Amino acid sequence: MVKQTRKILLAILLGVIAFGVMIAFFTLGQSLMVAVIVLMVTLWTNEGLPLAVVSLLPIVLFPATGILSTKETAVNYANPIIYLFLGGFLIAIAVEKTGLHKVIASRMLDLFPNSVRGIIFALIITSGLLSSILSNTTTTLLLLPIALFLTEDVKLKMRFALSIAYGASIGGILTPIGTPPNLILLGIMNEMGMEAIPFVQWMYMVAPLVFLMFIAVGYILGAGVKNLYIEADLSNKTLTADQKKVVYLLFGLIILLLVNAPIKPYYNGLGLSEPGILLAAGLLLFVPPFSILEWMDDKESIPYRIMFLFGAGFAIAAAVTKTGMAEEIASHLMGFANMPMILFLLIIAAMITFTTEITSNTALISIMLPILYKVAEQTGMDATLIMVVATVCASYAFMLPIATPPNAIAMSSGAVSVKTMATYGIMFNLMGILLIVTIARSLWIQLL
Repeated sequence: MVKQTRKILLAILLGVIAFGVMIAFFTLGQSLMVAVIVLMVTLWTNEGLPLAVVSLLPIVLFPATGILSTKETAVNYANPIIYLFLGGFLIAIAVEKTGLHKVIASRMLDLFPNSVRGIIFALIITSGLLSSILSNTTTTLLLLPIALFLTEDVKLKMRFALSIAYGASIGGILTPIGTPPNLILLGIMNEMGMEAIPFVQWMYMVAPLVFLMFIAVGYILGAGVKNLYIEADLSNKTLTADQKKVVYLLFGLIILLLVNAPIKPYYNGLGLSEPGILLAAGLLLFVPPFSILEWMDDKESIPYRIMFLFGAGFAIAAAVTKTGMAEEIASHLMGFANMPMILFLLIIAAMITFTTEITSNTALISIMLPILYKVAEQTGMDATLIMVVATVCASYAFMLPIATPPNAIAMSSGAVSVKTMATYGIMFNLMGILLIVTIARSLWIQLL
């Protein structure tokens, strides 16, 4: 209890200091908002209070400080994107409950040579693909025991653990539901009245980046190891009846999303709400003939705390806009707006990538997206392009354990040291920045 009290007092102290610094440069409302955000980010990172509790604080603190009314704050916790995530997670629970993830992992691993480099590529790609539909935290937790079972060599354990952690972060951006920053981007775009990026178009855009990162990370992690052959029982399993039901649902969902996606100017799509589609698919799992999920048994697996976290992120974004902080910071970023687009994107990418190493990527992207929107609005830049670059960079942090849950899980296994993670991580951070900006400037700008 004493340790927890110290963490809470530290968060309050940092909030007060932030207020004292900001009041000299910004308005009272803006300074109070920054103080609340600093308080929350500190409590998120030092775990002084449970994540869900901290995520609900805006409903209390924003009205109390006059930043937003209770209604203006609470409405963010019912953002449609939250229900897209809920539907996706219900499907993920069914995949885990039926053991389908083990079959997928086993068959993916079976596609690659049984060598060190082959296993590294298998782990990266398996982790990445699973992370595109499951949470990267769940994916890492599920695959890490498999990786550590493959060898007794300490150096190989380290490389295998990093393969899974980095693969989960890389693959998480492959779908809009794969990682929280993606969902926050879609939610903020909806709030700003911007045209949403269709599910299939999102995947088409980011697939080249994901593929190149898979290759680069696999090659580097596989360098300098002997061509050992690993004996492990990774034989495929026959699908059970319940697993087949989930597979049928997943295929049906993918087909519906494909048919629903507009291909302008040739095809306008079905016009169905993607959050509605995902939620409907998740709810079907409770209904015959599926009957995979049961509310009393599976409700505890639903990540309500993450849903509250999304709500907090959207509330922070609303506060940044309402207080005028977005315009204020945007005016300072305007100084970079006259430079070539590629240099501006490099600055944004580097700033987001290295800042998210030490803070919550959810909180960071919630703060930055409204600001970047204002910069684009005032300069005539492509707001969607800039916001997508920032969002992807928020997921591509590889240096520190606190940067992402997969990094923390890999560290907790005991197979990876901070020094090793930082050494590999800074290379992948820089590589990610360059690839993201290059692909954004050459491909995304044509598609958005």
